Amino acid sequence: MSDIEITEYDGPAGGWGSAKALTEILSREKRGVSGAVLLGKQNKPDGFMCVSCAWAKPAEPRAFEYCENGAKATAWELTRNRVTRDFFAAHTVSELRDWPAYDLEEQGRLTEPMKYDPATDKYVPVSWNDAIREIGAELRTFEPDSVVFYASGRASLEASYMYALFARLYGTNNLPDSSNMCHESTSVALPQSIGVPVGTTVLDDFKTTELIMFFGQNVGTSSPRMLHDLQEARKRGVPIITFNPLRERGLERFTNPQSPTEMLTGASTEISTQYHQLKAGGDLAALTGMCKALLAADAKAEAEGAPEVLDREFIKTHTHGFKDFLRFCDKQDWSRIERRSGLKREAIEAAAAGYARSKATMGVYGMGLTQHRKGVETIQMLVNLLLLKGNIGKPGAGICPVRGHSNVQGQRTVGITEKPELVPLDQLAKQFGFKPPHKKGMTTVEVCENVLAGKVKAFIGLGGNFVRAVPDTGRMDPAWSGVPLTVQVSTKLNRSHLIHGEKAYILPCLGRIEIDEQATGPQVVSMEDSTSCFHGSRGFASPASPELRSEPWIVAELAKATIEPNPLVPWDDWVADYGLVREAFTATYPKVFKGFKDRLFQPGGLHKPLPARERKWETKTGLANFVAPKGVESDPDMPADGRAVLDLMTLRSNDQFNTTVYGYDDRFRGVKGTRHILFMNASDIERLGFANGELVDVSTHTDDGHVREVSNLRVVEYNVPEGCCAGYYPELNVLIPLWHHDEQAKTPAAKCIPVVVHPAKNVLLAATAA
Repeated sequence: MSDIEITEYDGPAGGWGSAKALTEILSREKRGVSGAVLLGKQNKPDGFMCVSCAWAKPAEPRAFEYCENGAKATAWELTRNRVTRDFFAAHTVSELRDWPAYDLEEQGRLTEPMKYDPATDKYVPVSWNDAIREIGAELRTFEPDSVVFYASGRASLEASYMYALFARLYGTNNLPDSSNMCHESTSVALPQSIGVPVGTTVLDDFKTTELIMFFGQNVGTSSPRMLHDLQEARKRGVPIITFNPLRERGLERFTNPQSPTEMLTGASTEISTQYHQLKAGGDLAALTGMCKALLAADAKAEAEGAPEVLDREFIKTHTHGFKDFLRFCDKQDWSRIERRSGLKREAIEAAAAGYARSKATMGVYGMGLTQHRKGVETIQMLVNLLLLKGNIGKPGAGICPVRGHSNVQGQRTVGITEKPELVPLDQLAKQFGFKPPHKKGMTTVEVCENVLAGKVKAFIGLGGNFVRAVPDTGRMDPAWSGVPLTVQVSTKLNRSHLIHGEKAYILPCLGRIEIDEQATGPQVVSMEDSTSCFHGSRGFASPASPELRSEPWIVAELAKATIEPNPLVPWDDWVADYGLVREAFTATYPKVFKGFKDRLFQPGGLHKPLPARERKWETKTGLANFVAPKGVESDPDMPADGRAVLDLMTLRSNDQFNTTVYGYDDRFRGVKGTRHILFMNASDIERLGFANGELVDVSTHTDDGHVREVSNLRVVEYNVPEGCCAGYYPELNVLIPLWHHDEQAKTPAAKCIPVVVHPAKNVLLAATAA
């Protein structure tokens, strides 16, 4: 971080920049030739599924079916660096807490179980038998509802099913997951609107769509393989209308690294044909304006005897609530829509006109819609817009939420959820002969609230970096020391191992890319992608250490050490043969996994049945519902007179995936050597009396009695809407109050945080950092 450079990047997404980044990380992780060979198997029908994003896998894969960030994730997991007992002997936990997240993970793969020793403030080796026995003994002393079973989005369907069953046999539905922090708004909004909790589009829809609308999703960083589908659509002449506060390079131009012609000539494809830079949280107002414009155009067409703009037959046959929705749109004032969205009426009407011309439209979105106080309402407004022209349940059309982690959607499918109504508890009771708990479990936010209140007695993390990912970290970090037991199942060292409970264990597991040898031979696992397709995945690399154990093995051993034996739950048989686990969850979810056993490695994946794709609406009304929001204000926490208050959005760099930071460069935004950045509009910099490059402190604008501040962020003049600013996640999570979440889904509202910018207080520190 010593050589900080801020420049302007004028290249496309992809291209030589991606090729150079791939070469660099393979070299850094000492996986040059072997890494390149293994990457050839990534996302292939008989290979391994990417450990990072959940984007769909084509039936006819490209020669290199991976993106820059997917390759980084693979190299990161296959690194030859190792964290041994000698490393832990050389460093106290207190010392390691001060290490940057990058430095922790760059130490490499964990190699054996470790236990925290408070006398030395160090992790010390512990045998698997002792660790499992001690954890089980502790868990038996707690009330089940005081124990949290958290799951990140990477665990396989097999491990997730076993983990969820373990929690319910133990007696709790405390099964929060990473969806609570990103797409929970989707899981709440879509069932109310169309009767399913997931998107309705499939990969083939990109081949027949006539229009793609993009909202709050940075494809170039979060799911770069989708750029191939967008590029192919653009070459067919399909327009792409984008709404995003920042001009992201992946939504502007793309040079395909797999095209020799484009690489040699520097040619690129324009991705967005309309690009609307709205304010943070302005999507609800913009979508309302598009609906209002579309309704006006249809009324005009009807009055003039012209062809209808809306799909009136679809609305009449398949929807409910249209008249109330029409009244809502009629009441909305264009001046308010313009003010809140940050867009001119003409721009919104231009987008609506483009939508009106299309007979098959896809609505693609990411956390730019979900992580708001009104995230559920915003998603439902996008559904409303699609319903107006019948764009659910037909080829080339539908709603497409882009998930993050590679199996985060699949975990929900097999029971990882705090909501008991989403799980067939009666079937589980019949299948395994026990009484499942019916009390609602904790969400991620509720876990944090209960940690602060001293009510969580044990936290088990099946992967992930929970401590680093949650909001309000300044308040949360000290509270973890009051939790009696924390257990982390992990591949690499991270902050969640260092901010721990009174008793703490690290249980190192195999990665998905590694060969998982069990009693019946090498095992395969399965997962679900963003388009609700199931895929098999097999490991190819030798394990990083002979002491590593698979996630199913760890779950099974913990369960056996904690709960009474159940002859109907054959933990050992399941570990010996993961195919038996698949048979078990097929019996629990027979409609979902019909034909799964014989089609595990089917090219393109096995499609999960979704009634909404067939225009069957499993809602309370039996129809697709128009759901009108309360208004167009997406953030009730912003002050009416907020000239000194900016809307902060948290971002990922193109050198990271979720909490994992691969380096300190953000190529697309021209940042090198630091993540301590505050992107600001030039007018706001001048208006507030700052200078480009100046170091500032940023605090949350709240009156709840808690101070939330980050010091010495470097101001970078950037193309951000006036009144907004942006900085990196998870470094700025400290600024998100725990209560600042979606009103219905409790998803942390990380894309619209009211903050105030101050001159840096510590002049000496500021001078040193500069």
